Amino acid sequence: MDSLEIKIYGDEVLRKVCKPVEEITPELVNLAKKMLEAMYEAPGIGLAAPQIGKDIRLVVIDITHPDETDEREPHIMFNPSWEPEESSELVAYEEGCLSIPDVFCNVERPSTIKVRYTDEHGEAQEMRGVEGLLARCVQHEVDHLDGVLFVDKISQSDRILNQSKLKKMAKR
Repeated sequence: MDSLEIKIYGDEVLRKVCKPVEEITPELVNLAKKMLEAMYEAPGIGLAAPQIGKDIRLVVIDITHPDETDEREPHIMFNPSWEPEESSELVAYEEGCLSIPDVFCNVERPSTIKVRYTDEHGEAQEMRGVEGLLARCVQHEVDHLDGVLFVDKISQSDRILNQSKLKKMAKR
């Protein structure tokens, strides 16, 4: 399989609101598998379709660490959405992004969420009580589908600190 090119900050596709996926086709499932390969190669734990130039609502996520387990646990999510659980609190945690290399900043996000999506078999899925790294990753990737990047949510001081890196990336 050809590897996919990950788009970098400044590419206009990263700011597009993506279209819902109407039908799960074999081509889209194949694209999701290619996205997983590109994400593992990068290496990362999540990748959204706009990051490879596609404006569709598709994300792939796998928070397993290859040094800690031989078993991968990939999630392929078409049309994902999330909402905070009632017990959720805002928690700051350092985030990075394959489309914004070498920039890491704290972002506040809900700690516990409920996730709905369609899987690669066309089945509706719901996950409740999602927390930790998976919850953060889902929120980060769904933001991509809405044209939102994690650097849009960072503090003013972090924005100032990373301004020159972001300007250089945007000029590429």
